[in-house]
Amino acid sequence: MVDFTKIMNKIESDKLISSLLQNWYAQHKRSLPWRNSRNPYIVWISEIILQQTRVNQGHDYFLRFIEKFPDIKSLAEAPEDDVLKIWQGLGYYSRARNLHAAAKQIMEKFNGIFPTSYNNILSLKGVGEYTAAAVASIVYDLPHAVVDGNVYRVLSRLFAIDEPIDTTAGKKLFAKIAQSILDEQDSGNHNQAIMELGALVCAPKQPKCLECPLQIACLAFEKKTVPAFPVKKGKTIQKERFFNYFHIEHHGYTYIRKRDNSDIWKNLYEFPLIETETQSDFLKLQENKEFITLFPSANSIYFQHKFRLKHVLSHRIIYADFYVVEPNPKTILDFDEKFIKIDSASLFKYPISRLIHKYLETIQ
Repeated sequence: MVDFTKIMNKIESDKLISSLLQNWYAQHKRSLPWRNSRNPYIVWISEIILQQTRVNQGHDYFLRFIEKFPDIKSLAEAPEDDVLKIWQGLGYYSRARNLHAAAKQIMEKFNGIFPTSYNNILSLKGVGEYTAAAVASIVYDLPHAVVDGNVYRVLSRLFAIDEPIDTTAGKKLFAKIAQSILDEQDSGNHNQAIMELGALVCAPKQPKCLECPLQIACLAFEKKTVPAFPVKKGKTIQKERFFNYFHIEHHGYTYIRKRDNSDIWKNLYEFPLIETETQSDFLKLQENKEFITLFPSANSIYFQHKFRLKHVLSHRIIYADFYVVEPNPKTILDFDEKFIKIDSASLFKYPISRLIHKYLETIQ
């Protein structure tokens, strides 16, 4: 059981925590294109990109995104396909769709001006407490503490907190502690400092404790239990899925469709797909009702299995079989309206999943 009173007493006795953080940050912070910006749009975009994305990967995406959509208006007016295309490869595509929706929301509800209060920032599509706190503190000096994966790690080790971070009680506790140690006079620098410390020093594996400015106050370091924190209650269960894609090549054209449900990769484009409950070979696929519907003239079509790819997502492991489909030149393909016929050379113009992109890279 966590003794919050004991933690608060320690915080009171360690008033230098924020000063130590900010002094370290001033000397060791990375030079990043969004850092030190007071433009809320810039900070917002960077924070959304860096959710579940490493800085070294997000850096170039940020630059391309800002070049393509330099302000709220340009983002709001862009077609969704353009937004998804520039996001392609980053994953978690709901982030891009939410950014697009939030930009429209700002144009309509806030007259194109990024909101200046924490609650109004929090009201934006796809913005949670962490992002609202980050933008509010960095841009407007509002006293809201951020709590992300880096902050969970720093605080859990600093105070040796064994409350799991993936429970409601744990999240409330860490939010309370983060707010308690916040330097309300310089909340933006404090928040950036603690996140940077978690990223560069208090790392998940092989933390650099001897370089840590908080080492003198760290209970986990004192007890030699640093690797034990943070504590998680449950482990993410990854469900296996089995995809069979059909890459049709017919007179220089191919066929794709937009995923339009609430499943992964919503609104991205893909080849005709048959999902099966288990891994399936071509003989079994031929007996599948969806296959018969897609290819009623299968006897006049050449199917070649190219290869199988394994694609790992946070909650899914996808095993994808790719087939190149070459109909007889005289074969008439009659797909329903959910498929669109495009020039094969223009395929890369459409926003596609990283899995489809890997396949195209491989065959080229």
